[in-house]
Amino acid sequence: MRIATWNINGIKARQALLETWLKQQSPDIVCLQEIKTVDEGFPRETFEALGYNVETFGQKSWNGVAILSKLRFDEVHRGLPGDEADEQARLIEGVFSLAQGVVRVCCIYLPNGNPVDTEKFPYKLRWMERLTAFVEDRLKREEPFVLLGDFNIIPEAVDARHPENWWGDALYRPESLKQFRTLKNLGLTDALRAVTDAPAYTFWDFQEGAWRRDNGIRIDHLLLSPQAADRLTAVQVHRDVRGWDKPSDHVPVEGTFLF
Repeated sequence: MRIATWNINGIKARQALLETWLKQQSPDIVCLQEIKTVDEGFPRETFEALGYNVETFGQKSWNGVAILSKLRFDEVHRGLPGDEADEQARLIEGVFSLAQGVVRVCCIYLPNGNPVDTEKFPYKLRWMERLTAFVEDRLKREEPFVLLGDFNIIPEAVDARHPENWWGDALYRPESLKQFRTLKNLGLTDALRAVTDAPAYTFWDFQEGAWRRDNGIRIDHLLLSPQAADRLTAVQVHRDVRGWDKPSDHVPVEGTFLF
């Protein structure tokens, strides 16, 4: 089974790009972030015609997440528990039946947190605390669980072409990294780092020729429960997509599993 994540930076701007990639690669499940539309505005018929079941948690102009799956959804959960006042659409989870049991796939768009001297950074840290509590509950189920998406976290220096330029940014500062370590230390495996220690970037800014100079960072991740990590066979960063016409600033990251 192939499960991918992709921050598409607007479904209206990237619909053709996503269609082309799905026709070319045909993954089983794709988690999307920053769809930037309400549920009714998502072009679900286009992707249903390609054989995907579609579930969204949209928001006008900002945020928004979606899951496209060739498998039928047994359950769908929307929103991160722990703060009823939080109206930002940043988490959607699907549960799917397999011959061996179930697999739980959770798509997130973790807050960016910049500028750090505004309320956006404390919100990021609180969101990560809530995410940790959510994941801790999920891991008690002892089932294959894939937490994936745009984490807006640079885990290590190797995950940036020029890490010194990012230090102090909300993506790469002590408070953010501490929260990320706390999350991982629940027992999650970073899928890419399970298969390689080599640099592999997933985001190149639109500014200052970042793509041309390969000035990238890795902020899109797949974190796996032990039951999912045991079945991981490969991880692929589809970096070529960044060079396509009218690309997102992120590229797809895909894990292959023996489910």
